[in-house]
Amino acid sequence: MPAPRAIGLLLGAAADAALGDPRRGHPVAGFGRVAGLVEKAVHRDSKAAGIVYTTALAGAVIAGGVAVERAGRTRPVLRMLSTAAATWVVLGGRSLAAEGTVIGRHLDSGELERARERLPALCGRDPERLDGPAMARATVESVAENTSDAVVAPLLWGAVAGVPGLLGYRAVNTMDAMVGHRSPRYRRFGWASARLDDVANYLPARVAAGLTVAGAPVVGGNRRSAWVAWQRDAAAHPSPNAGRVEAAFAGALEVRLGGRTVYPHGVEERPVLGDGRMPDAGHVTRAVELSRVVGWLAAAVAAVIGLLRR
Repeated sequence: MPAPRAIGLLLGAAADAALGDPRRGHPVAGFGRVAGLVEKAVHRDSKAAGIVYTTALAGAVIAGGVAVERAGRTRPVLRMLSTAAATWVVLGGRSLAAEGTVIGRHLDSGELERARERLPALCGRDPERLDGPAMARATVESVAENTSDAVVAPLLWGAVAGVPGLLGYRAVNTMDAMVGHRSPRYRRFGWASARLDDVANYLPARVAAGLTVAGAPVVGGNRRSAWVAWQRDAAAHPSPNAGRVEAAFAGALEVRLGGRTVYPHGVEERPVLGDGRMPDAGHVTRAVELSRVVGWLAAAVAAVIGLLRR
């Protein structure tokens, strides 16, 4: 078999698109439970404790991935199947699209309370303080950011580092989601997880923005506006990575993202990304479609990288 890694990545992406996340015993959820228990045991209000926490958990997962990769070194079929399984487990494209679609439908039908109930599954905003346009904006921003975090980044890490890259990236990203925010409890303890996630997503976020520009016309989007917004607005975003993809999505959909952002731990004033009006339910639907297009383009890019690294 000439390219087990490339074939495995494509099979895993297809499994995610067809099946979504495993319904029971999801390994990422299991890792999250373990990480939560470890965090309770070692939490201190210090960066040093957070470094130990992040290094120990990420290191253990990567070591497991290395063992799996070595087992398939001389067994192409095993390597292909293990890569496919790991890719399926760590990707979140179908779940992301499903959540975005449901919220878009609720907003379109005026069911704001039902949209508020679903929003926490997609992002960390305070839904009780958001009206319809603000929830649409939050959904488009979250779909954009998670297209990079949950689809493009794991595929690229799988392409360059195989199973250890897939599993290690998902561990880092999960820890960032759990402890990497700016609440009083995690401002110092979560510093290491947040910074490591920034490093892991630096190149993938820019690839995701580029793929957004390339794929914009497929959903009736504006390729030139996507490029302009990415180059003009992204650097002002407080995240070194999320702003790239959010700006590209804003330009592609010709909407305005950013501004006052309400989290449970406080309010942040974000820079404005893109031009045009505030997004509505229709833009949420188109953002989901664009996310799917970017995901399949990323799978193709990852497969090519996998072939080149034979």
